[in-house]
Amino acid sequence: MTVDTTRALIETYFAAFNAGDTAKMASLVTEDVAHDVNQGERRIGREAFAAFNAHMTRCYREELSEMVIFVTGDGARAAAEFIVSGTYLVTDDGLPEASGQTYRLPAGTFFEIRDGKIARITTYYNLTDWSAQVVG
Repeated sequence: MTVDTTRALIETYFAAFNAGDTAKMASLVTEDVAHDVNQGERRIGREAFAAFNAHMTRCYREELSEMVIFVTGDGARAAAEFIVSGTYLVTDDGLPEASGQTYRLPAGTFFEIRDGKIARITTYYNLTDWSAQVVG
């Protein structure tokens, strides 16, 4: 992969996220993708990734903005920093009760690229900040 092709892959991934096109997102990852979510366990595989996305779509409506993408010189890794603006739609297990609260917080994601697809996704944000915003 080159810097430009990796950047285009990551831009496509985030455009699909913002469009709510989880099928497109799943098409961009390897069959054995490793998906590390904030405050959670690693999920392995495209099927687990798709299940996570379905859950998130049910509980949250989010849009990412102020995107800054970084790519290594060989195109094998990338990172992105962005702002998550969202609405908490349905109560998620172990989290405060949802009532349509809105939130805005910084986040970041790290990627590994293999054979033109995303092989690892690791996302971080401040859960304490998010909780404070939705409990308010």
